[in-house]
Amino acid sequence: MYCDFLVHGKEYAKQAVKEDDSGNYNKAFQLYMSALEYFHTHLKYEKNPQIGKTIREKAMGYLRRAEELRAILDSGDNRPTLTSNAAVAAQPKVLAKTNNQEKGGKEDPEKAKLREGLDSVIVREKPNVKWSDVAGLENAKKSLKEAVILPARFPHFFTGKRKPWRAFLLYGPPGTGKSYLAKAVATEADSTFFSVSSSDLVSKWMGESEKLVANLFQMARDSAPSIIFIDEIDALCGQRGEGNESEASRRIKTELLVQMQGVGNDDGKVLILAATNTPYALDQAIRRRFDKRIYIPLPDLKARQYMFKVHLGDTPHSLTESDFEQLAYKTEGFSGSDISVCVKDVLFQPVRETQDAKYFVKTNDGLWVPCEPTQKGSVKITLEELDKRGLASKILPPPITRSDFDKVLARQKPTVSKTDLEVHERFTNEFGEDG
Repeated sequence: MYCDFLVHGKEYAKQAVKEDDSGNYNKAFQLYMSALEYFHTHLKYEKNPQIGKTIREKAMGYLRRAEELRAILDSGDNRPTLTSNAAVAAQPKVLAKTNNQEKGGKEDPEKAKLREGLDSVIVREKPNVKWSDVAGLENAKKSLKEAVILPARFPHFFTGKRKPWRAFLLYGPPGTGKSYLAKAVATEADSTFFSVSSSDLVSKWMGESEKLVANLFQMARDSAPSIIFIDEIDALCGQRGEGNESEASRRIKTELLVQMQGVGNDDGKVLILAATNTPYALDQAIRRRFDKRIYIPLPDLKARQYMFKVHLGDTPHSLTESDFEQLAYKTEGFSGSDISVCVKDVLFQPVRETQDAKYFVKTNDGLWVPCEPTQKGSVKITLEELDKRGLASKILPPPITRSDFDKVLARQKPTVSKTDLEVHERFTNEFGEDG
């Protein structure tokens, strides 16, 4: 059955070339895309690697031509006298015309469209995460302050050969606070903050992904001082030469290398901040572009103790300093994310207790609190019955206790394995530094 896909693909491609030669670019573009869909489907079933390679090469040629037609159609230059070969030769003239328009003060429509798509990655409002909210990681915070805060407040410090750091790679196990640290940078820095993921920079159109990368960096330079944060950078910049690497992936990496090199050479006041859980998966050339490669490890004892307090916040509780210390000891090997999930679960414990309660006691303030049946003044009544009496706003869950944490920790396990930690520690010994 899969042979039909190839037959249909060839037929659509043949019609596309015919319409292309006739100058019907809009119709030709649609036919090229239909042909590519059939070729793509066929390749899922093709077992012969040589035939598959031939089909891919053909498909790449049709894809390139479809992209050229799309550029011509977007520019409004749809002259019917050009053949497909002539159109390829004429394409640089179309681009030259666009560049001249840009020099005359009118922005290239294609570039304007790309920038509009990237506009969503600019963080308009500060995340409100302060340095003090980040537990531990003193070395990482110190390095980032050197790169972000000091150059803005004391620019005269950085003269001659003394230049601030321009590219940071934050790596470590999942849930250790890499993205959280980036939010702190966005809050504390008086800079335009671009928060980017791989989906923001990957396009299905041939050649558009690298244009998105170039435009992102140009926008950052235009808005300087600015910070570009690339989360999960390994999704964009895996090792080159791998069997599953696509042409688009190679192009993105090459453009990113070029742009990062440019940032390092000029005084554009653009800081690159990237995070990854798999540093070994990064391409070596990309890895070298980062001045600082900082390991964000699992939180230590004091950091875990501090995290429990921060996540509890002003929620009513009866825990003492000794309780927090004991919780920190019991959560050895937990990531910051694990502790956050634990506290979130604990926060619901009083709600569950209130929901299941059969006895309540009325306080001096007129509030109803769940209690044991033996407690003085207890009334046998349920949450639903109190609600029916119109007392919903008077029901108060009990404060969080140490036993609430013990119940949750009895069923919760850390998410980071020893093998994961060994990999990151080995990478730190070879290429990085402790955070």
